[in-house]
Amino acid sequence: MSLALGDTAPNFAAETTQGPIDFHDWLGDSWGVLFSHPKDFTPVCTTELGAVARLKPEFDRRGVKVIGLSVDPVADHARWAADIAETQGHAVNYPLIGDTDLSISKAWGLLPASVEGASAGRTAADNQTVRNVFVIGPDKKIRLILAYPMTTGRNFDEILRVIDSLQLTAKHRIATPADWAQGEDVFIAGSVSNEEAKTLYPGGWREPKPYIRIVPQPQG
Repeated sequence: MSLALGDTAPNFAAETTQGPIDFHDWLGDSWGVLFSHPKDFTPVCTTELGAVARLKPEFDRRGVKVIGLSVDPVADHARWAADIAETQGHAVNYPLIGDTDLSISKAWGLLPASVEGASAGRTAADNQTVRNVFVIGPDKKIRLILAYPMTTGRNFDEILRVIDSLQLTAKHRIATPADWAQGEDVFIAGSVSNEEAKTLYPGGWREPKPYIRIVPQPQG
């Protein structure tokens, strides 16, 4: 099954390094990030897990829960976490899901449903498509999907930037331009008529083209 933006995030029950969870219950009313890994004890993923641990206060500040997934057993995750703390300088401070029967990876479209067997004996190359980032809204809808190859580490500062945009555009009828950062000007959404815009933005807007209506970032 292939997931698309706007789909409901598939629910699942799983063992994690912080105990058993029901994914939807664990999310509650929060935003969430689920990021997946093809194999424990791999170099790129080691740096990524350390990067997320370092940035967790930034996710917390945005009300975003973070959870990792790897097809290997939770016991392996715990041993890997010690290596991550040693080599990256930041201990893993969020749950890591074990997916030994590959059921979660299949449900989230990371592995074909036709794949047989369990995680034991599978290599990172066998699982190379288990390299996605999903951002999930409080309504359990998928708001962002990013897929990375095994050889390219993920940029979690960029993921935080996208979350800032997603949260802002969920609250206000605006859109953010290329390379937008917190505090910069935004666009009035195309779904807002000029008559509505006059009410929403009584101070007016800059309009270099009729379809480009620029206003300061809304506050609050």
